[in-house]
Amino acid sequence: MNVPPLRLPDTASIKAALAGLDPASADADLIPALAAAFPGFDFSLAHVDDDYWRDTRSVIQPDGTRLGELRPWMTAELAKDNGNIRALWTRLKATDLQITEWRGTSAFVFALTGPDVADYIQLALGREIEWRAGPIVNPNYCPFSEEQLFDPSWPSRDPLPETDRLAGPVYRLLDRAGGAFVHVRSFLDRCGRVERDKREAKRPELERRVVRETGPRGTTRETPFLELVPDYFDFVPRELRFFRDWEESSAGSQRVFAHWALDTRDYTYKGEREVGFIPRPLRPPKERLLPTPDASVHILMDRIEAVDREVGLPFGWFFLMTHGHWVDPDVGQAIAAGLRDQRVRLPDRDARVLLRWAERTYGF
Repeated sequence: MNVPPLRLPDTASIKAALAGLDPASADADLIPALAAAFPGFDFSLAHVDDDYWRDTRSVIQPDGTRLGELRPWMTAELAKDNGNIRALWTRLKATDLQITEWRGTSAFVFALTGPDVADYIQLALGREIEWRAGPIVNPNYCPFSEEQLFDPSWPSRDPLPETDRLAGPVYRLLDRAGGAFVHVRSFLDRCGRVERDKREAKRPELERRVVRETGPRGTTRETPFLELVPDYFDFVPRELRFFRDWEESSAGSQRVFAHWALDTRDYTYKGEREVGFIPRPLRPPKERLLPTPDASVHILMDRIEAVDREVGLPFGWFFLMTHGHWVDPDVGQAIAAGLRDQRVRLPDRDARVLLRWAERTYGF
């Protein structure tokens, strides 16, 4: 019996599923709603604590009655005072009008599409709540420009009481340059293809390029650039190396999306296309691992093992190191040197990955 292939989600269908969620039960209903919209997928959800604020604000009365979006409403009010900002400020600070703001955190949804390490899809969502943020203007400070009226800075960034919640939570696809929905296998293929195309476009120029070196008594020698960099056209982007290293190391026993989300990007800037991602750990360690002058390679081995236990992933320290924040790259270089000197040991496949990285490093 032939089983028809699963239909990959599309942006319009995802938005429709999200729009149908009731804010009162959105957290509990999100995964069931996606599963109903896209049968055959086993979705999982991960929240990331990364507070952000949208620039969408409304004007409300104390009872919650909405008067309109802040910018057009404020523009109309300013026109009533013939553009006189001080007159408008004096008038508005005597009112009890308030402004709202949307605060959000990221949420990522994943689902497998096949057996290989990159065979999965990712949805990048925002979980957002609208709050009563503060008075319509700062009563103690007159703004000096229209933009300060349109983009107020006086509302507190501290957590707000539940009594100030107005709407939400709602989930929406984040507006990202790389697309909020990606099929990771296809995205990696795109990364590799775009990088190859960029380098191939430079081939005629590089085949003509020479590097001039000055020798004794003013003599010069010209060496073709491609002789100095013979593997220029074999370059593998860091995004592909990340997944290859995962698959070939002890980490490959677990799924990437159980530990990492991807901030993807795909845009064109000044005529050149940029495609890639920054990995974001879903459960980072509590403390950074930095090399210290008195830390031997054996102490570092104890510390990376502690990191692996904390994050629940064998060889997890290595991928935290490629990110560059939680584990310093010098830790990796020190352990690689210990491997070469046979002073420490790693599982064979992890040692191969680390030594390959140490020979040609990459990071995000």
